[in-house]
Amino acid sequence: MNVEAPKNILKVWRKFDSVGMDTITKAYFYDKRDKKQRSVMEMKEHFERFGAGGNCFDLAIWLLAELKEAGIEAYPIGHDFFDEKAHVAVMALGENGEKYYCDLGDQWIQPILVEKNHDSFSGEILEGFFPGAHVKVEAESGGFTISYIRNNGKISKQTFPLTPYTIEDLQRAGELSQARIWKALCEKRVRRKGSQEVTHWEFYNWKSFESSLSGLKIEQALSSKEDWAERIALNMGMDLDFVKEALSKFEYIEKE
Repeated sequence: MNVEAPKNILKVWRKFDSVGMDTITKAYFYDKRDKKQRSVMEMKEHFERFGAGGNCFDLAIWLLAELKEAGIEAYPIGHDFFDEKAHVAVMALGENGEKYYCDLGDQWIQPILVEKNHDSFSGEILEGFFPGAHVKVEAESGGFTISYIRNNGKISKQTFPLTPYTIEDLQRAGELSQARIWKALCEKRVRRKGSQEVTHWEFYNWKSFESSLSGLKIEQALSSKEDWAERIALNMGMDLDFVKEALSKFEYIEKE
């Protein structure tokens, strides 16, 4: 069984290996532009200039454009699209229409097959798809559920319908999401020097930690936005001045 995406999809996916997910980019640009949802051209420019990725809507729109350019059929899927809990990912289709779930917003290592009736589908617990956790896919005719299984036994789940959203709905939901400036969040899949494992680094609500298959490493708290900006810039590969200005949009609450 091979639940990995075919080479043509993986080739596009690998273009995003150094692109992180964050909500601080939208804060940086919020009062600088009339239209909040950035174009693909703008996202590419901002990544080259600042190392900025974007939120799940940014990354889905960007990934869809790259897949289309490569001649690969794909469409957006998600849940709670017009709600504050909205999440969007991409379904890319193989040569015979088989479905591969692609989620840059949650910083997956690689896409995974979610086509239940395909000969290569697996409902087993798998490694190498999500940083810091094993995954298990349960697929039904109308949707699928992904279980994330941590080292400590904790299991979290996400359920998605297979129904595609329209590009118009994607843009509209993206615009709404860009206008919600809540808590600063940064996520990045990383491979540390000397290690073969891809881990998951995260900053959220003035805390940072790194997840690996061996467990969760909570990093030491910092005492100022400037210190946090340096840590974020280092781990996310972002421009330091960009991060400092973006963090200035968020209220800082010192943690004990």
